[in-house]
Amino acid sequence: MNAASNPLIRPILAAEYPAEVALLNAAYSAGPYAADLDGDPEWERSVNDTAGRDADGQVIVIEESGKLLGAASVLRPGTSHAKLAGEGEAELRLVAVDPGAQGRGIGEALVRAGLEVALGWGRSALRLDTGVRNPAQRLYARLGFKHTAELDAQRTSTGYGDSLTYRYALQERTDVRVRLIRAEEVPAVSALVLAAYRDDYAHLDPGYLAQIADVAARAEAHLVWVAEDVKTGELLGTVTTPRHRELLTEVSVPGEMDIRLLGVSQSARGRGIGELLTKHSMRLARIRGIDRLVLETSPLMEAAWRLYERLGFERLSERDRAITLASGDELRLLTYAHATGETA
Repeated sequence: MNAASNPLIRPILAAEYPAEVALLNAAYSAGPYAADLDGDPEWERSVNDTAGRDADGQVIVIEESGKLLGAASVLRPGTSHAKLAGEGEAELRLVAVDPGAQGRGIGEALVRAGLEVALGWGRSALRLDTGVRNPAQRLYARLGFKHTAELDAQRTSTGYGDSLTYRYALQERTDVRVRLIRAEEVPAVSALVLAAYRDDYAHLDPGYLAQIADVAARAEAHLVWVAEDVKTGELLGTVTTPRHRELLTEVSVPGEMDIRLLGVSQSARGRGIGELLTKHSMRLARIRGIDRLVLETSPLMEAAWRLYERLGFERLSERDRAITLASGDELRLLTYAHATGETA
């Protein structure tokens, strides 16, 4: 990932569809399955239908100085180009790197970005398959994908020789899913997180409470996640994380990821939602290849820092800082960090 730190990772633009097709053809023509794919009608259908794959989910690209260096398709189940994904899952297909950009970590960056797209959708897992001659299988294993040997024969019978299938779990629980906020949910999440802080922490001044309630601004600049009851659709909690390669607070440094404003609705207290959202943030950090999650809390927020300590967070007292409240009182903020590890 570090080698590919400068190029931009983003959704494809419609004007780039032809360039993506050319990239796929160049990448796979230089790979171990060039002869198998040459002239295959199903392969040609998938490769040439960038618009269809984009409509089936999202095509992501890595671009540098106007040139596409890599591309991958994240697909929803049951769509025309998906092969493995079941209900509630997503599938990664057609990961391709320009032959001239090999060795720069582009493929790894694409897979990590695909995982984050599926995580944002609230998918339970991301699936993929690859041929046994494809060295990318080592990358998938290193990133934390689990080999699903029971599905290998299924893909082998419909692909280009022996195949290996993989799955990466994206959710902690089956009764609650974590996903990105939807535009129509902003008022409800604003009310939820404001109530969580206002009712629990009497020391918060009106200016800070207004910031807490401004979910619309946070969703525009950062990533606002919600925990949703799978059966009822009720929103149970929320947390904010930075966008890729960005930070939220002064307490963090490049190479780390920070979180803010974790809040749980009063009706969901006791269901482990705070722990779930914290573990979700740790998973996102791992997906991004970041090995330390950092956050701030107040000594007055006892329930919060007890949760973090129970989950293995450690104090970074050298980064503690003091802020002055509107009342003139000084409040010391405590800094915690957790080593997330490289794989899930």
